Amino acid sequence: MNRTLYTLLFHLGLPLVAIRLWLRARKAPAYARRIGERFAINLPAMQPGGIWVHAVSVGESIAAAPMIRALLERYPQLPITVTCMTPTGSERIQALFAGEPRIQHCYLPYDLPWAAARFLERVKPRLGVIMETELWPNHIHQCAKRGIPVALANARLSARSAKGYARFAGLTRPMLEEMSLIAVQTEAEAERFRLLGARPECVEVTGSIKFDLSIDPQLPIKARALREQWQALERPVWIAASTHEGEDEILLSAHRQLLASYPNGLLILVPRHPERFNSVFQLCQREGFATVRRSSGEPVVAQTQVLLGDTMGELLFLYALADIAFVGGSLVPNGGHNLLEPAALAKPVLSGPHLFNFLEIAAKLREAAALEEVEDAQGLALTVQRLFELPQDAQRMAAAGLNVMQLNQGALQRLLDGLARLLAR
Repeated sequence: MNRTLYTLLFHLGLPLVAIRLWLRARKAPAYARRIGERFAINLPAMQPGGIWVHAVSVGESIAAAPMIRALLERYPQLPITVTCMTPTGSERIQALFAGEPRIQHCYLPYDLPWAAARFLERVKPRLGVIMETELWPNHIHQCAKRGIPVALANARLSARSAKGYARFAGLTRPMLEEMSLIAVQTEAEAERFRLLGARPECVEVTGSIKFDLSIDPQLPIKARALREQWQALERPVWIAASTHEGEDEILLSAHRQLLASYPNGLLILVPRHPERFNSVFQLCQREGFATVRRSSGEPVVAQTQVLLGDTMGELLFLYALADIAFVGGSLVPNGGHNLLEPAALAKPVLSGPHLFNFLEIAAKLREAAALEEVEDAQGLALTVQRLFELPQDAQRMAAAGLNVMQLNQGALQRLLDGLARLLAR
């Protein structure tokens, strides 16, 4: 398949795209809004000539935030346009950069040549930065036609994904040849990009910028103050964050087992997607747990068994409230989520076995004895209970995770140096 055939198939598939939007909008009404932006129509007013950063959804937006803040500081004269593909990503971007006048935001138009061209004519970026591996052939080609360098930041490419790209070499190779910088997390991923057709001089191993997460020193202080307000400083509190469909039942089962030994235990349960907040709350109630929604503003009291984290932009704060952290998307084959956020807050980190999106990070934490993986509700309950009963083990895990973070920092600086070279051309 080449880019011409890909573009033809994309146009033919637009009715399916519309149906998919409609189906998503039934669960998350925000998908029905701002549809014009997805075709580069009715874009908001944009100041041209800055840096364009694309972060597909919530996880990439969070990962991109330190880089974007550094770019704002380094290039005070340049606007930064941040695009994404999902309503949750859009909400997170707007929350992260509220009040920053140089941040411009819209959805990235679909990968159609005319939509990509219209978007670029409006934004006229001097540099494009795509987070992780969100590769769109027409957007990249339209940038190349205009002489706009495009960097792939914090890039990752599993062996499985590389095989998938290799099946479409006629589309993949020309696209990768047009990239100006591919800043990858590991040497293994660098070699995969080279084999797929990326120019060797454009591929650099910079490491993962997720290790460069900085924690506001006020965050743990505010979390302790809230626990004190709840009269919960001595309560055993654990969090299950970024959970997906199929995991919440397992987590509640683990919490029920835990309550047999720790009747005053508190679970902070945080679904990954806002459209699931109501259904997970209903599940907690059906299962008989005394549940408070974070969004309600109701206090957590001695009888509260579950706090549902149904707010946006508070995940780090909710991690800070807990003693032990389980990271979701890992008991089901979703690939896991960012294990480094609780590690940066010096929390013992637990996960399920499905971590294929974070293999390198998981390996580093595992080697340092900073990560424990569980298979089911019973294994999770026993592990959480052991860490409550043996606080010295929990402290060792927490210290090891924090040490892994500190030893692997520096990727952000290496990435910024690479982007500076592109801007200086």
